[in-house]
Amino acid sequence: MNSFYTILLLVASNVFMTLAWYGHLKMAEFSWFKALPLIGVIALSWGIAFFEYCLQVPANRIGFEGNGGPFSLMQLKILQEVITLVVFVVFSMIAFHMEVKWNHIVAALCLVAAVYFVFGFK
Repeated sequence: MNSFYTILLLVASNVFMTLAWYGHLKMAEFSWFKALPLIGVIALSWGIAFFEYCLQVPANRIGFEGNGGPFSLMQLKILQEVITLVVFVVFSMIAFHMEVKWNHIVAALCLVAAVYFVFGFK
């Protein structure tokens, strides 16, 4: 069950992270947001990132084998990176109408290989 909670928290934290890092680019379409000075955009992004950390830290604590979880440190990092990229691709497709190209698919297959290697050999 710790695996499930870890992955669920990582997905949720990465949604917040993606919004904090890239959401302001989409929000610039709104005149009130575009008028914000950079410090205002940074403060808003930090506010969103706070919730990312509130989910990321427990995910790592629950999932880490040193705390009784099922994942090594390397496995946690690879999981986080793959989840980050999946969340980013979904976000960019929805918010920015970006299309997935062949090189994106090849990169995704490389990530699948990374997951295989980090989980397949202990």
